Amino acid sequence: MQRTPRREHPSRDIHHARGTLNLARALGWFSLALGAVELAAPGTVARSLGARRGGVVATFGAREVAAGIGILAARDPTPWVKARIAGDVLDIAALASQLGPGNARRAGAMVALGAVLGATALDLYCAAELEAENRRGPPPDYGDRAGIRRSGPLAA
Repeated sequence: MQRTPRREHPSRDIHHARGTLNLARALGWFSLALGAVELAAPGTVARSLGARRGGVVATFGAREVAAGIGILAARDPTPWVKARIAGDVLDIAALASQLGPGNARRAGAMVALGAVLGATALDLYCAAELEAENRRGPPPDYGDRAGIRRSGPLAA
């Protein structure tokens, strides 16, 4: 006989689910903002990292905007957060290629790589939490409850 996992207190589930969704939304807005910068000034961003051309930066910006819109518009943002993780892998590879000793802007690439690694950690955490919540199912809905029923002389 298979045992079902013991659920925590329902109100904790609701608050935790909201917190995870808020994190996903924050990541969505971050994607939009970062993507907008990469699309608006790809050459400037590329030069700050020591790259010669901004074409890849603009492509990465479009990817960020798409992921941000997906996260913010979807009922379940899980696949879009996972898309951010895939994009993070591309960002890490592109930034790692700029860490060579011949790059005069190597320090900028290192800072950017650190930021991407931090964002990747948040993306991984968010995706794992969303997956866990999807497995648990939706939190209980207490919207139809009006409160404690009274009896006796104080009842309305």
